[in-house]
Amino acid sequence: MNASLATALTVVMTLTLVLAPVAATAQEPVKSFDQLNTRLKVGDTVWVTDAQGREIKGKIHSLSPDALTLGADGSETFAARDVSAIRERQPDSLKNGALIGFGVGGGLALVACLGLAEGSGESGWCLIALGFYGGVGAGIGVGIDALIPGQKRVAYRAPGAPGVASSRLSFAPVITPRHKGVAVSFSF
Repeated sequence: MNASLATALTVVMTLTLVLAPVAATAQEPVKSFDQLNTRLKVGDTVWVTDAQGREIKGKIHSLSPDALTLGADGSETFAARDVSAIRERQPDSLKNGALIGFGVGGGLALVACLGLAEGSGESGWCLIALGFYGGVGAGIGVGIDALIPGQKRVAYRAPGAPGVASSRLSFAPVITPRHKGVAVSFSF
């Protein structure tokens, strides 16, 4: 491997290590309903799980220390005692899509350089190709990452609620040419 190709490889590896995203620590959910205003604001889209385990999605219209109203027409109002959990969707950083795309585009250019430049003494074009295809890959990675929604995180969990999900018991008919019956499922 010639010196310029080794230098290009060193630059790519160094940039990858320097620009790699640091894992963010998850924010703990608030445990008191009157602290919700520290995490949520009017206009945020949330998923509210009520005491019966139903999940309702809506935009926050009003938020007070003892109630939450979803929808501009006040269609759903939840008292604090009736809410088991509230989840919100966190925005996803586009940095990881850019880094993955740069790695794929630049990596393909690097492989092409390794294959083509080995027999010739001319490898200066490899750095240009690496930068160009890495940039194209980063653009495509950002575009794809923008289409993927962020993860839902628990913003509020009622005291005593072990988690967002509740236990469920479901029944489903099973009808086949040879068997007839009922499938029972219990999840927690």
